[in-house]
Amino acid sequence: MRALRAFRERVSPLARAGVIAGVILAAALYPVAAIGGLAVDRGTAVLKNLPPVLSTPPPAQTTYVYANDGKTLLTMFYEEHRRYTKLTEISPFLQQAIIAIEDSRFYQHNGVDPQGIARAMVANAQAGGIEQGASTLTMQYVRMALRDGARTAAEAKAATEQTNRRKLREARLAVEVEKHISKAEILEQYLNRAYFGHRAYGVYAAAEIFFSKHPSELTLGEAATLAGLVQAPTAYDPAAEDPRAATERRNFVLDRMRDLGYISAEAAEQEKSRPIELRLSDPPNDCVSVPRDHNDWGFFCDMFRNWWLSQPAFGADPLERENELRRGGYTVVTSIDPRIQEIAQEHVVSQEPIGSPYAHGTVVLEPGTGLIKAAAVNRTYSLDQSGNGPHTDPAKRGEVVGNYPNTVNPLLGGGGVPGYQAGSTFKWFVLLAALEEGIPLSVKIRAPHRYVSSYPAGPGEPGSCRGRWCPQNASGAMTGTHTMWSGLGKSVNTFFVQLEERIGAEKAVRMAERLGLRWRTEVDQRMASPERANGWGAFTLGVADTTPVEMAAAYAVGAADGVYCEPLPVVSIKRPDGSEVTWTNPDGEEVPVAQPRCRQAVSADVARAATDAARCVTGYGAARGSCGGWSTAPGVYRTVGRPVAGKTGTSDSNRTAWFVGFTPQLVAASFTADPDNPFNAVGGGRSEQSVQSVARTLRDALAGEPVLDFTPPPRSMVR
Repeated sequence: MRALRAFRERVSPLARAGVIAGVILAAALYPVAAIGGLAVDRGTAVLKNLPPVLSTPPPAQTTYVYANDGKTLLTMFYEEHRRYTKLTEISPFLQQAIIAIEDSRFYQHNGVDPQGIARAMVANAQAGGIEQGASTLTMQYVRMALRDGARTAAEAKAATEQTNRRKLREARLAVEVEKHISKAEILEQYLNRAYFGHRAYGVYAAAEIFFSKHPSELTLGEAATLAGLVQAPTAYDPAAEDPRAATERRNFVLDRMRDLGYISAEAAEQEKSRPIELRLSDPPNDCVSVPRDHNDWGFFCDMFRNWWLSQPAFGADPLERENELRRGGYTVVTSIDPRIQEIAQEHVVSQEPIGSPYAHGTVVLEPGTGLIKAAAVNRTYSLDQSGNGPHTDPAKRGEVVGNYPNTVNPLLGGGGVPGYQAGSTFKWFVLLAALEEGIPLSVKIRAPHRYVSSYPAGPGEPGSCRGRWCPQNASGAMTGTHTMWSGLGKSVNTFFVQLEERIGAEKAVRMAERLGLRWRTEVDQRMASPERANGWGAFTLGVADTTPVEMAAAYAVGAADGVYCEPLPVVSIKRPDGSEVTWTNPDGEEVPVAQPRCRQAVSADVARAATDAARCVTGYGAARGSCGGWSTAPGVYRTVGRPVAGKTGTSDSNRTAWFVGFTPQLVAASFTADPDNPFNAVGGGRSEQSVQSVARTLRDALAGEPVLDFTPPPRSMVR
């Protein structure tokens, strides 16, 4: 003790408190036999090597994801379910209960409590082991802050290991913390970092999970129950099969609150006589946890998550962005419209039910913004594939199950799936490229039933005529002279191959790229390369893979006067402090990350001219020319009941069936295919499915909206 007295005369009160607390804490928290050799000089050496300042990064928080109304919760993302809550929004009962059970002298000490240490030391000596702890709320907060701020596994271990060094560090930093922030701030930080069990980090999550209410609404008994969990969440779990331990712990907390004068003896006895009444909830986490009644939201949710992982605003790589999604505490308002989603899902399932091996889906976008309003598909979003049907590829049957009815594959786009051949919907790109090159809508081209093109074809390839690619039309009725109106309306293959020859196939390929298409297979990447693109004659017939979300965005330029907008699943993204997340766009401007990303991809005149031809497909009729008497989807206009344009598409042997339709307000792209086996024909009988799904979805989604018409192209685009 003589050495200790001499030391106290030389060092500051802060250092003195740290060393004394460290020495006594070790005695309090460890059996006497384990700490007999601990000396003051060792404590002093440890103290000198400790950082004087506590780094307090914000704790991990839950990201909340809502529909476009900002109120309908889709799901949440978290590693630790936590939502930071101000002390003023936390029930006073809970504040008092935590202090009563964890640190009754919280308002009297300066971070380290000598009386508490002495009490714990006596209790532990009598018990011959660790019976009581001596950590104050401030020291516990320091420990949690060090844990949350750990950047490596070693730092995390050092923050929680049972060592004298850790206790000394906590003691010193606790005293320092109390010099810089108030007791109220310490209590607030503690309550938002403490773990209560059942994945509940902080009081907001605890109140929600155990009682399905806000922390401000907790009753006395509920507050005492939660406060009792902090020391041992599993041992005192009120949701356990036998709640007696939790009840006894709650009652002990109530007795402590009574002894400290927080509540009356009568109030304590009343609460102790009541059973713990839980109202448990299971907060959703990730896309597989969307509401059960709205399982179809899972595919849109996955589209959102894949979009997030591609955004540099949230980190340098997908791993960092994933971490930010699950720890950043963002409030995300997505673009999905629950009403339009319900409409699209209803019409998709009515055409091809859930459980079919064929996938049928529809994506709905808003032209001029790219906002994704719906993403519907005839699948159940689930990881459980134990009850799935057999794989449709004979080579894989028996080895793996099919993707139906359960899957989490991004069948509609936005992930790693390459997509599906889109057939004659690709004529849209040839049409736009030709118009941009100055070829008028009224151009006349003789289209035979079969045409020997200038494009090469390998020996034995379909449509090969002595080394040349020679495609044919789907019907002999298409033979004749056509303009762009009738050529598109009737989907005349030999007309568009010749139109492609006039401009060069590469211009059509680059037009598709300009409108958002990306080549994901080795074959498509090779054919789209500068060395080969001009020889890719079959491009106009949609032999490349694409997704519904890409095609919807590509056709939206017709409704938006040539403006292309990237498909966007969000309306706003805000940090916990309410600030909008921004990024630096290609023009060097700092803009909200959720702001539509649009550019003038083609001129308004070109877009209007292409739309005028696409009106022929739907039976609406062109404003500037003749559609030739019939088309491939004449009933669309009758169903939608307002101006509408679009394009049908089927690939070789009816392996896929597509339709993309658009009005000035909405665009919808629909497909039917077999994701397991792309060579499996969906059959000619399903060719109308996509047409019907789009037409009915547009009709119902736009019910009550103003009827808007397309702007006709200028005369200069006609002749």
